[in-house]
Amino acid sequence: MTPPWSPRAPAIRALPQRGAILLGLALAGCADVRPPEGDGLGADTTAANGASASASDEAGHADTADVLDVGQGTMGSGFDPDSGKGCDKVDFLFVVDNSGSMADEQQALIDSFGPFVEAIEDRVGDSNDFHVMVVDVDAWVFGECPDACDRAATCDASNNCGVTDECLFPCALREVCNDGGFTCNQTMPMACEDVMGAGVQYPRGIGASNVDCAFATGRSYMDANEPDLAASFACAAKVGTGSSADTEQPMDALTQAVMAGTAAASCNEGFLRDDAILVVTVITDENDEPDDSTGSPQGWYQALKDAKHGDDGAVVVLGLVGDNDLPGGICQPLSIDFATGAEPAPRLREFVGLFGERGLVGSVCATDYAPFFASTIEAIGQACDAFVPPG
Repeated sequence: MTPPWSPRAPAIRALPQRGAILLGLALAGCADVRPPEGDGLGADTTAANGASASASDEAGHADTADVLDVGQGTMGSGFDPDSGKGCDKVDFLFVVDNSGSMADEQQALIDSFGPFVEAIEDRVGDSNDFHVMVVDVDAWVFGECPDACDRAATCDASNNCGVTDECLFPCALREVCNDGGFTCNQTMPMACEDVMGAGVQYPRGIGASNVDCAFATGRSYMDANEPDLAASFACAAKVGTGSSADTEQPMDALTQAVMAGTAAASCNEGFLRDDAILVVTVITDENDEPDDSTGSPQGWYQALKDAKHGDDGAVVVLGLVGDNDLPGGICQPLSIDFATGAEPAPRLREFVGLFGERGLVGSVCATDYAPFFASTIEAIGQACDAFVPPG
């Protein structure tokens, strides 16, 4: 089946990072940028080898996302249904940063999705049996907004907006929240939609789709029977740029999405299948620091391995992250003033590198992700070739 890929969606206007939004309001006398909160562990070591079919080329082209980090291996020969090995099912999980600097990156992901899935279908035998789920990197996009509402009256009454420390942050958040469609004492969290790690069905906030994507499955994920898969993916992946959370937590979102017993587990019921390989794509312009997501690269790796019943060979992880600390990297330093560039991402690269030749990293700063995704097809195919479904 050739999926009914829809035409390229209009470009999304780039919006500044939360820090830039708050900084701009501060210049008007009404903002505060709070330090990040959280906890985490893990050493700061990077995956080493950096080889692929194109890795001998320098990753210095600003219009493509070349693979920067992938192990070497023997190419697979394709799915053989008589061998007892191989897969005809793939579960795709996309972890998409919804902070203020990610509009262009979300659009690049949307543009590259159709050819990526079509190429995988061709490589693994055109099975057309896949699940697709998108998660963003916070719980409730408006999570900090009620605090701004609670304190707004006091700040306004005393004319302290932008004057006292107590009022700086609530005043700034009021602008972010209101522009994103939040109404004090009316807008409430949605069941499952506003749970960390739950599949996105109704993206809300600044720059988001702000509609019910209404997947044909009636669940938190799409499948191959989606009437217009490209349009549905575009709806879900346009998670917006208006998160009010202090920090991005992509690894918390990822682990919550796949682990049993989490708040997201019942929301995502049916997404993960024992007889499918899991392909994870993480796209973010910040490094997941120890005070962002909990845990460590090793712990995140273990969570995915456990989700596949101890078979890490059933998992492929793709990372589109900052590369400005690598030779040939194309990202500029992250600028909160201009919402450009990215942070170096050694912790995320360490996590991806733990999957060996099934872990591949490209530059989040590329304007076109299609070359990166094209370069990952063989690694996904190899994982499929070697997969032995349980039971």
